[in-house]
Amino acid sequence: MRTALFFPRGAFWAVLLLVMTVGLAHRVAAQVRVDIGFKRALYIRYEPVIAMVTIRNLSGREMELRDEGNRKWFSFQIETADGRLVPPRNPDYQLAPVQVGAGQTLTRAINLTPLYPLGEYGIYRVKGIVYVADINQYFSSSILNLEITEGRILWQQTVGVPETDTGGGTQRVVTLLAHRLPNNTQLYLRIEDEEHGRVFCTHQLGKFLSFRQPEIELDASNDVHILQSISAVEYLYSHVSLSGEVLERKLYDSLKTKPSLRRDTNGNIVVAGGIEQKPRDPSAPPPEAPPSVGERPVPLPDTAQPE
Repeated sequence: MRTALFFPRGAFWAVLLLVMTVGLAHRVAAQVRVDIGFKRALYIRYEPVIAMVTIRNLSGREMELRDEGNRKWFSFQIETADGRLVPPRNPDYQLAPVQVGAGQTLTRAINLTPLYPLGEYGIYRVKGIVYVADINQYFSSSILNLEITEGRILWQQTVGVPETDTGGGTQRVVTLLAHRLPNNTQLYLRIEDEEHGRVFCTHQLGKFLSFRQPEIELDASNDVHILQSISAVEYLYSHVSLSGEVLERKLYDSLKTKPSLRRDTNGNIVVAGGIEQKPRDPSAPPPEAPPSVGERPVPLPDTAQPE
């Protein structure tokens, strides 16, 4: 004997609408995939936090990503551990439209530090969000956690900016820090104007060996010169201006003599001793300069082409 199911007329249409809505939502959700990633979960305060964002078009057709009114086609949602939203420094940023072909993946490397105020210590929850104006739909990545902490101060000095430089007459605080990461300890250089609340850089310079303290010197312009041991026989030299610009990065070995910082007869800081490592390929670039924070927020995101 069969048992029939009866629905009141209104209930039947409600159930049918629910089934259709669920099916439609499933199909829409599959149209765009958003993923974000970080190289690590632990960062020092004001250090560049680089988020790798990938957006994949699974709609089966070309898709235009564009702003519509106050809805940005790409954004981050960042919350503190206790659920407080972290708004962008500039909520009125503008994004150029981007065409993404069917099956194509759009990739972005975005520095969160100048875009969002991540100066408080603690854990932040981050996800990327894409808005597709044609279907009035948001798509989001999974949530990733990152932690902002502080390093151990090794050296700190307040110096004046020369009158001939930008910001002449103001003061900068130069700080050298050591910060332990999961696999090793890194050396950091931070330059900031505490009076005006500006951070010019928090550079990750390279490995820090606790049994060999780094050398740090200031030249006549108060540029910062650092020589650090990064292995048993290798030393890394960095020359950084008070604006945070990395002017030089050179590698030295100590197979014959140990390198050290010296002041020459003209008052310039030079590396004495050691042997500078020359690249086998003369056209090869020098050791890569670390990414900079910068004074102002940067556009979000850049204009890289889809893959």
